[in-house]
Amino acid sequence: MCHDPADLPVILLYNLDPSWPPADIQEILKLVEDLATGLSKVGHPTQTICLEDDRLEKALAGCDPARHIVFNWCEEVPGIPRSSARVARKLEELGFVFTGADSQALLFSQDKPAVKKRLIKHNVPTPCWQVYDIAGSLEWDCFPAIVKPAYEHYSCGITHEAVVHTRQELSQRLPQVAEIFRQPVLVEDFIDGREFHVSVVGDGKLQVFPIAEMDFSAIREDSGRLCTYDSKFNPASSDYQMIQLRLPAVLSVEEKLTLDETAIAAYRATRCRDYARLDIRLRNGTFYVLDVNPNADISPDTSLALSAQLAGYSHAQFGSLLVNLAAHRHPVFGGEDPKQARQIFPTIAPVV
Repeated sequence: MCHDPADLPVILLYNLDPSWPPADIQEILKLVEDLATGLSKVGHPTQTICLEDDRLEKALAGCDPARHIVFNWCEEVPGIPRSSARVARKLEELGFVFTGADSQALLFSQDKPAVKKRLIKHNVPTPCWQVYDIAGSLEWDCFPAIVKPAYEHYSCGITHEAVVHTRQELSQRLPQVAEIFRQPVLVEDFIDGREFHVSVVGDGKLQVFPIAEMDFSAIREDSGRLCTYDSKFNPASSDYQMIQLRLPAVLSVEEKLTLDETAIAAYRATRCRDYARLDIRLRNGTFYVLDVNPNADISPDTSLALSAQLAGYSHAQFGSLLVNLAAHRHPVFGGEDPKQARQIFPTIAPVV
C-alpha cells in the first residue's frame, strides 16, 4: 500500500561535524536542502534536523514519534567513527520509526569477518579470507590478495598498495594496516574481474534496480582495478577519473538472473531493510559478494541514486519510496508497534 505523501510527515535527520572544511559543510547543506525540497514537492510535510553531537534526544525534542517518520540520513555521530548504528539505536530507544536498516543490522555490517561468515552460512559466494593481527602467524598462499582493515567502510584503507602478489608483500602490508587502523586485518582473495553495484530495494516485495558496473578497462595493472578511497572521494585523483560507471551493465539473461539472485540472497542473509547496495565481482562464472552496504549513500551522483533514476524514480521520488517502506512499520501509519516490528524477508523473485 502506498500512502498519500501528505499523510506522512518526514523529519530529515542528517549529521554535520563543525570541524569539517567549510566547503564540505556547504555541500552537505545543499544536498539536504535539495532532498528536503524534493520531498516537500512530492507532498511530504518535511522538516530538517541536524545532528552535531551525541545528544540526539535533544535534537529531536518536541518531535512526536507517533506523528513523524525519520528519514535517517546520518552516517555517524559527529566525532565518533563507525557510529551509524548508535544513531539508529537511539532512534529506536526514543520510539521513532526511521528509514533504512535497524541498529543491529548496521552494527553487524561494520564487522566484515562476521558478514563473510554469515554469507558463507547462507551459501552466498564471497572471496576466501582470513583475519590476522600483528601477533598472529601468517598462513596465506592465495595471490593476488587484498589487505584491508576488518571494521571499516567507505573503502578506508583501500589503495593500490592494498593488493599484494607475494608473501613478502603481504608480510609488509599487514602490519602497516594494523598500525594505521588499530584493528585486525582482513586478507581476501583478490577477485580480478568485473565489478557490479547492485541496488536492492524493499522488504517483502523486492526490486533490483538497473545494475551498475565499475568499468576498469582503462587500467592495466590489477592493483588499479579496484574502487579505492580516492576513486570515491577525490575527484582530482587518477582513480576517480579513470574508473567509469556503466549503467546499465551489459549482462546476458543468465548472468542477470544469477546476479539478482546472489544480491538478494546477500540482502536477506545480512537482514538489510528498505534498501542496500551490494558490491559484487564476477570471476569464472561465479558472482562473489565483496561488501554489503545497508543505508548506502543515496546522494544524486551515486550508483544507487542513478540506478533508481533509470528505474523511473527521481531523487525525491526515491526518497518518498523509502519513507513509504518505513511507514509500514509505523504504529499509526502502518498499524505495527515499532518495538515489535520484525524484518520482513523477501519471498518472491526480484522485480525489475
